[in-house]
Amino acid sequence: MRAWIDGELLADPTSPAIPVTDHGLTVGDAVFEAVKVVDGEPFALQRHLDRLERSAAGLGLTGVDTGAVRAGIDAVLDGEAMPLGRLRITVTAGPAPLGSGRGSDGPTTIVVAAPMNAMPTTTSIITVPWPRNERSPLAGLKTTSYAENVLALARAGEAGASEAVFPNLAGNLCEGTGSNVFYVVDGELRTPTLASGCLAGVTRDLLIEWYGAREVDEPIEVAQGADEVFLVSTTRDVQAVGRWDDRELPAPGPVTQEAMAAWREHEPELLGR
Repeated sequence: MRAWIDGELLADPTSPAIPVTDHGLTVGDAVFEAVKVVDGEPFALQRHLDRLERSAAGLGLTGVDTGAVRAGIDAVLDGEAMPLGRLRITVTAGPAPLGSGRGSDGPTTIVVAAPMNAMPTTTSIITVPWPRNERSPLAGLKTTSYAENVLALARAGEAGASEAVFPNLAGNLCEGTGSNVFYVVDGELRTPTLASGCLAGVTRDLLIEWYGAREVDEPIEVAQGADEVFLVSTTRDVQAVGRWDDRELPAPGPVTQEAMAAWREHEPELLGR
């Protein structure tokens, strides 16, 4: 693992480097991006940086410098072959008084690179009983306020699954803890709209662009009874779902296989810095 913070490449990425008063640490006042790295090159980097800026604007964070982020990426990837890895870009509100009020020192910018293992082609998911709030001011923003996801993912792990799926307050399908959900009904590929409260996933957007899907909000029970289901995310790419709660599914089904093939065909187009 290699880490860069505010212009400095750390000699020891596990050494203390963030003040205990940083607002990202004390109250989760921060935004982040996870970017896949293939053979030392980040995937769809500009799209991730664009979303980082949108999330920061939605959280009211000012002073985000994507040029500095790019410098950090170059620093942590310099000389690293890294066949498969992940960049973690985090921008916090910076040091602040203990409490919810922000300070005036400006943001803290962190870039970390680490290898990762490829995900299996199939997985299992569960539904959690608590909903996403599609009316929250954080809906659709990629913030570090992830405690709800941590709890949901822990429950998934207890059930032998790798992902947990949320409905929203309307009872419609929303998203996973770190993934978007696609499903097939009568041969049609569907996925929730952004109005559901789900994150505008980079992988989600690209798959719709490269393969196509109908964006629609409907009760989560429709998706739970679908003919095929798959997840998409930066770390999963297109991953078939073989079990949802207690229901077994074909994995990968024919539509999922086509989506996987489309992803493999187009992915090389967005590698680079």
